Amino acid sequence: MSIINNALSGALAAQAALNATSQNVANAQTDGYTRQGALLTTVAPSGGLTNAGGGVQVSSLIRFSNDYQNQALWSSNSDLGAKTQTQPYLTQMEQVMGDDKAGLSAGVDEFFSALNASAEDATSSPLRQAVLTAANDMAQHFNSIYDVTSNQVVSVNQQRSAALPQINQLTSSIATLNQQILSVGHNTNTSALQDQRDQQIDQLASLVGVQVTTQTDGTRDVSLSTGQPLVSGALASSMSFDSSSGTPVLTLNFANTAFTLDDSKIGGQLGGLGDYLNNTLLPLQQSISQFAGQLSSKLNTQFEAGTDSNGNPGQALLQYNPDSGSGVLQVPTTLTSDQLAYSADGTPADTTNLQAVIAINNQTITLGTVGSVTVGDADTQLVGKLGIDSQQNQALLTTATTIRNQAEDDWKSTSGVNSDEEAVNLVAYQNMYQANMKVVAVANTLFDATLSMFGS
Repeated sequence: MSIINNALSGALAAQAALNATSQNVANAQTDGYTRQGALLTTVAPSGGLTNAGGGVQVSSLIRFSNDYQNQALWSSNSDLGAKTQTQPYLTQMEQVMGDDKAGLSAGVDEFFSALNASAEDATSSPLRQAVLTAANDMAQHFNSIYDVTSNQVVSVNQQRSAALPQINQLTSSIATLNQQILSVGHNTNTSALQDQRDQQIDQLASLVGVQVTTQTDGTRDVSLSTGQPLVSGALASSMSFDSSSGTPVLTLNFANTAFTLDDSKIGGQLGGLGDYLNNTLLPLQQSISQFAGQLSSKLNTQFEAGTDSNGNPGQALLQYNPDSGSGVLQVPTTLTSDQLAYSADGTPADTTNLQAVIAINNQTITLGTVGSVTVGDADTQLVGKLGIDSQQNQALLTTATTIRNQAEDDWKSTSGVNSDEEAVNLVAYQNMYQANMKVVAVANTLFDATLSMFGS
C-alpha cells in the first residue's frame, strides 16, 4: 500500500533530520563547527491522477556555509594578526624612548646642563668632572636605547622564523584535506573535513594574508594576498628564509618554482613583523645611530679645536662605533676632566671654546626618519614620530578587532548552532516522526480490516 510507503519515507526523513539536529546540538560549543540540516524533497507520483505521490526523501545534508562570510572571516584575521604582533614592540619602544629618565633627551639635556654649569667656573675640577660624568651617562643612554632596538631586531627575526614551520604545516595539511575531500566522492558527508580545512585556513590567514578560491570539485585553492600560490588541490608550497646573501630573504617554493617575497607586504603576523622591522624598527635604529654619530662628530671636532687647562691641544670626547658590542658611544677611559678643551687661547679661565661646544645643542643634524632637526630637539622628534606610529597602529588594531568580531558574528548567524532554533527543530521533526508512525498505524488498521472482510 502506498500509504505505508509514504509514511515510512516520512518517518525515515524525520529520523535523518533528527540525526542532523542532534549532531548540531552535540557540537553547539565546538569551535569552527558548521551546522547541518536535512534537505527534504517530495517524491513525485509514478502515474495516475489519483496518485498523490511517493512520499518524501532526503536529497542531501546541507552544510550552512557562506563563502562571502568565510572570506570576510579570513581577511579580518589577517589584519588582526598583523596589528596584534606589531603593537607590543611599538609600545615598548615608545615607553623606553619617552621615559623621562631613560630616554635620549635625559642624557643629552643632562650633558649640556653640565657644560653650562661648568662655564660658570672653567677652572673648577668638580664641575669639569661633572661634565665627564654626564658625557658617560649620555653615552649610556644612547647605548641602552640602541640595545633595545637590537634586542627587538633579534626577537622579531626569531618570531618570523618561528612562523614559517607553522605556515608550512598548515599549507601541507590543507592540501591533504583537499585530497581527502576529493577522494571520498559525493556520496559521503565531508562536512567534518571541510570544517577542519576551514579552521586551518583561518589559522593560516592569521599568519599571512590569503586569498581563497573554491573549485567545483570541492577543493579550495589558497594563495597569498600578493598572488603567489600556497595550496592548489593536493599541492602545497613551503616557505623559508634564504640567508646566502647575508640578509635573510623570504622565499616561497611551489611546484619547483621559487618566488622571492616582500615579507612587509604579505599581511598577517609574518607581514606585520616584516613591516615593523623594515619600515619602523631598522629606520629608527639607524636614526639613533646617526644621532650618536653626528653628535659625537660635532663635539669631537669642537673639543679638538680648543685647548685644555694645561694648554695642550684638545682631545675627542666620544668614540663612535655602531658595530661595537660594547655600545655605539664610549668616552675614552684615558680622558680626564682637565683634558676637556674649554679654552680657545690657552688661558685656563677662557671659555670661548666651551661656549662653542654648548652652541652645538642648537645646531642641525639630519636623521633618516625625521629629517633635519636640532640636536636638542632630535629625541623629541624621534619619540613623536614613534608615538604617531604607535597610535596609528593601536587605532588600526582596535578597528581590526572590531571587524574580526563582526565577521565572527556574521559567520555564526549562518553557520553557527542556535540552540533555540535546534530546540524548535527537535520538536518539529519529533512531531513529524510521530505523525508518520500514526499514519502507519492507521494503514495497518485498514489492512487488518480489509483482511477480516475477506476472512468472514
